[in-house]
Amino acid sequence: MNQALPASPTTIRSSDDAAVHAVVQLAYCNGAYNALDTVAMARGFHPEFAIISAGEDALERYTIAEWIAAIEKRKAAPGFDIASAKRQCYLTSVDVTGDVANVKMEVRKDGTRIYTDYLFLLRFADGWKIVSKIYQDHQ
Repeated sequence: MNQALPASPTTIRSSDDAAVHAVVQLAYCNGAYNALDTVAMARGFHPEFAIISAGEDALERYTIAEWIAAIEKRKAAPGFDIASAKRQCYLTSVDVTGDVANVKMEVRKDGTRIYTDYLFLLRFADGWKIVSKIYQDHQ
């Protein structure tokens, strides 16, 4: 049930851009959302990944393990409908410098922007991994 990212203003300029794009599509757009594929998430996110957000006066961390567990719990809930997880993911920019990448995404549900996400990736021996996310909630 992999879905390609919708057309976006981002131009793929290099093989690194393409590799980053592929990880984001598989692990994030289809892993965390459209297909709820937690196996793909585990492959594309670094084990120490965290979503970073601002608390009162401190940073809050939501780890990949917590995120995957929440998705698995949601999928196991009686009456769960995978259509409720559907999101449109638009890559608006990809910036690769050596072994570091930054991706800006717009995440929409039913055409309405719900998040602007900034994903940060690092290249490891086994390829690109998403290592952190910071986001703006538009809901």
